[in-house]
Amino acid sequence: MSASSTPAPYDLVVIGFGAAGLSAALSFAEATEGRDTPARIAVLERATKEKRGGATRWTGAFLRITEDRQLDTDWADHVGRVSGGLADADYCRTVERETPQVLSFVEKHGVEIAFEPFPLPHTFNGGTPTMNPPASPRGGGASIVEHLGAALENDPRVEIHYETEALRLTTSDDGTVDGVLVRTFDGHTRRIQGRAVILASGGFQGNTEMLTRYLGDKACDLPLIAPGITNSRGDALRMALELGADTAGQFDGIHAEPVDTRTTKADAVLYGFSTGIFVNSSMRRFFDEGRDTWDNTFEHVGYEIWKNQGQEAYWVADAKTLAIPGFRNSLLSDVDPEQADTLEELATKLGIDAEGLEKTVAEFNAAVVPGEFDPTRLDGKSTTGLTPQKSNWATPLDTPPFIGVPLTSAVCFTYGGVRTDVDGRVVTPSGTAIPGLYAAGEATGLFYHAYPPATSVLRSLIFGRLAAHHAAAGQSA
Repeated sequence: MSASSTPAPYDLVVIGFGAAGLSAALSFAEATEGRDTPARIAVLERATKEKRGGATRWTGAFLRITEDRQLDTDWADHVGRVSGGLADADYCRTVERETPQVLSFVEKHGVEIAFEPFPLPHTFNGGTPTMNPPASPRGGGASIVEHLGAALENDPRVEIHYETEALRLTTSDDGTVDGVLVRTFDGHTRRIQGRAVILASGGFQGNTEMLTRYLGDKACDLPLIAPGITNSRGDALRMALELGADTAGQFDGIHAEPVDTRTTKADAVLYGFSTGIFVNSSMRRFFDEGRDTWDNTFEHVGYEIWKNQGQEAYWVADAKTLAIPGFRNSLLSDVDPEQADTLEELATKLGIDAEGLEKTVAEFNAAVVPGEFDPTRLDGKSTTGLTPQKSNWATPLDTPPFIGVPLTSAVCFTYGGVRTDVDGRVVTPSGTAIPGLYAAGEATGLFYHAYPPATSVLRSLIFGRLAAHHAAAGQSA
């Protein structure tokens, strides 16, 4: 289709079909309902219809909310603490304020929010370790993609352009963003005009060149945690920088997670590691497995495996971990842990040095201090005279059967991205908003040093919605 066949500009062009883009397009449709002249909305998606949804389709989409449907009251302060004050506090408070409304928004469109039991303590519900069930959409992120996607498909004002790659933004003479140059599935380019554009195409974790540019050595060794991330090519960042946009977030920072190497299943993360030990390829421990609850450490484990352990690690535990009610739910792999009656047999199944493993386990066991082992809280049961120490849940690995999982690190998303204000407008280094241009989700930068988890989907939904509302308010009917 040539540009001349498009009778008028779209009122909104959304780039991306994940949580941020879906929220943006659907929120704009709702905000412009009843106009005398129906709004026209275009949604651009790199993937095919069958593979649409980017990272959102594959995530479990934990939601860091309390049972009264508020954001964890400690989250905004937590982000400030771990970032050393670098993160945008107003942005974080906006996430806090808007959480109840965005939950109602997705539920209205058929997404069911459920609180499911989890076998280990976490800090999702108020900032202190708890066994309260964490929340997520029933069916994970795929539920968001399908329910919100169906609402867009059923709206005659919305046109979805699959297999469409955004190349660059176009501007009018005064610098207002007025469209996107795209490449379609047949390799041809065309201009799609729009009165506003929302960048919602994810970070740059699917682009090895950009990962290497910002992360440096060994970025090419990072597998993707899910297939949809392939389409997170850094398009939003690249196009916005061409217009002089500012950036935010730590550009050499990533959210990495420890995943099972025995499967090709997406998101095969090991969460329930706190009661065992990690060893590297030399059979040496390299991490304090009990320094905090799993949600505050699993990202650091993933980063350490990639950055300093040659992308090879093994998790080992014994019958005491197996006995934790519901423990299997904390391993998202579709393959059960390797299991054996002896450490030697377990080492053989894992393909690692049995003598080295036995030596490390013996040293660990000898360093465990007396005390009551309690996997439901920070129990203070630690080691002494051991480097690295284990601060909680240190119990001797001496009770068969022994279990183990081989691990590598996979990248989930990148920290660095476009800077926006609290309306989702893309801004320049001076703080000036670029007219007509918005961004939401992982295309925008926020985190430094650590990602306090279970908020990526939330912030994507929230800022997609806020950007759409601001764009709609700025257009006459």
